[in-house]
Amino acid sequence: MSNLSRRKLITTGLAATAGASGLAVAANLAHRYGLIPPDHGGIYGAGETLTYGAQRLLTRHSLAREFPRSQISTKPVANGETPQDEAFKRLHAGGFTDWRLAIDGLVARPASFSLAELKSYPSRSQITHLACEEGWSFIAEWIGVPLSHVLTVVGILPKARYVVYSSMQRGWWDSVDMADALHPQTLLTYGMNGGELPVGHGGPLRLRVPRQLGYKNVKYINRLTVTDSLKGFGKGLGSASPEYGYAWYAGI
Repeated sequence: MSNLSRRKLITTGLAATAGASGLAVAANLAHRYGLIPPDHGGIYGAGETLTYGAQRLLTRHSLAREFPRSQISTKPVANGETPQDEAFKRLHAGGFTDWRLAIDGLVARPASFSLAELKSYPSRSQITHLACEEGWSFIAEWIGVPLSHVLTVVGILPKARYVVYSSMQRGWWDSVDMADALHPQTLLTYGMNGGELPVGHGGPLRLRVPRQLGYKNVKYINRLTVTDSLKGFGKGLGSASPEYGYAWYAGI
């Protein structure tokens, strides 16, 4: 059976079992194919599993819509506060020349990259829509290096299933599965609208995941950890977001 036929069969089965026998049966089917999100427990767990499993099967290789330059928003929203600790202020004052992105975990060559080193890699520009779950949104040009390229440089190991990304904002982190980590539109973003990425929008580095809602696009990142399990991170729900009531998978 071809991959397309198998995908269609599984997706049809997920939808059918959800309607006929309930979400719990759909969750069991998703489990058979390894499509269980880390926040699958609790009252909404079966629904989270169905959403993640069905979307991953249907949209694994889909692309987020890209817009013409004429549709870039004139006043992109910079929500939230910048880090207020002295370490961040020193890095900012120095133009982030001493800032580093550390990459560890299931990689052959753990490394630490400066902003200049990331900028030396092949870059990609995309004009995409960032939508927040709180209702605001904007369109901007994002410039950076594909996360897939940097993961190739460090050599991800076969057991890898997730990439955890941590922010300089204390206590804030998130993760994506390898389908999103290796997706061509997932960028380590250091530029915006033709210039440097403003600090208010996450500079010096923000992970841009245009196929997911805004809270997955974490600002001020300084560490990536490649792993085969999310149980050892936070409360084991895949990110800080589910600890505040949001879903781990926020596909749009």
